[in-house]
Amino acid sequence: MTRELVLGAVAYDAKVVPIWEGFKAYFAARGLAFDFVLYSNYERQVAAHLRGELDVAWNSPLAWLHAARAAPGRARAIAMRDTDRDLTSVVLARADGPVKTVADLRGKRVGVGAADSPQATLIPLVALADGGLAPGRDVSIVRHDLLVGKHGDHVGGEREAVKALLAGAVDAACVIDGNHAAFAKEGLYGAGQLRVVLQTGPYDHCNMTVIGDSDAEALARFRELLLAMSYDDPAVRPLLDMEGLKVWLPGRTTGYGLLDRALTPADRFAAVLS
Repeated sequence: MTRELVLGAVAYDAKVVPIWEGFKAYFAARGLAFDFVLYSNYERQVAAHLRGELDVAWNSPLAWLHAARAAPGRARAIAMRDTDRDLTSVVLARADGPVKTVADLRGKRVGVGAADSPQATLIPLVALADGGLAPGRDVSIVRHDLLVGKHGDHVGGEREAVKALLAGAVDAACVIDGNHAAFAKEGLYGAGQLRVVLQTGPYDHCNMTVIGDSDAEALARFRELLLAMSYDDPAVRPLLDMEGLKVWLPGRTTGYGLLDRALTPADRFAAVLS
């Protein structure tokens, strides 16, 4: 048996504990000693990883960029979910309102998620800027700062932004496209009640990050077992369902360009998000 591998994850929801307890049992049954440490926010997790306290971190896209910038050439993305690839965000407006295009948002209020949400704040701000509307100058940004530090993983800020749109408190709301469908399914708004006025380009979300090779053998075994998890296995399927995937894929870093632009130059939207 290889030495114990330690993973860091952020406790954005109560389900995080049973998810990683289940993964721990899965790895142990296959000869990999594994444990996990939960953090209240990604900043603490990245700092712990950089200090060498973790072998692997289950990182948000923003946490990945922070780690990669702090450890250039040493940080690697070794795995990600099938649901982490080629996502988009949308800017929604009321179908019965005057906002039909991005240009119609000039001088209006745009609701976003938490200040550190890649999908509901940072990436949509890049898209608005690309559309000719400078956040904070051409449009007013209204933040919904639920659980800052968790990088929007809990989706609460997105839900509040949509509620503000429905109530008329903002003129548009930014959400990840998957939540656009999920919120409709849960009855937050009816069919045809909202329209999409802008859709971002594709981007990637979370990944399993390693910094250096603290134990190359253990990391290789961890990745091998992760990629071998089968949705057809009745013991594994509940874990994958809770974590929101059907299959683990090799990690890639080509899908973080939009988010990188939100951080380049440093603190590009600091005046809006401070």
